[in-house]
Amino acid sequence: MPHYLVAIHHADDYDASREDEAMHRAIDALNEDMVAAGIRIFVGGLQPVGKAISVRRQPDGGLLVTDGPYLETKEHIGGFWVLECADRQEALAWGRKAALACRAPVEVRPFY
Repeated sequence: MPHYLVAIHHADDYDASREDEAMHRAIDALNEDMVAAGIRIFVGGLQPVGKAISVRRQPDGGLLVTDGPYLETKEHIGGFWVLECADRQEALAWGRKAALACRAPVEVRPFY
């Protein structure tokens, strides 16, 4: 079966302290449902984007290491699941549940 990334997107100024107990229960329930369905391969929450380190290859072949995210955007991935789903429709159904539980935009994308 194909694998899908379900990524949660947070604004740059996302403050995890604003998450309430109801949201944590919804995410816990979603994780339990994913495990029960046998589709969850991996799950991970990411620390704030300010803790990111970027490594860029330079034209001379060297590497440039800088603090901060690779891309300058208004949103970043705050966490993700790797799911094994029968097809795109099943992955999208889990993505919809993730968007509701996390109260945030979610991206669903297949792996090669």
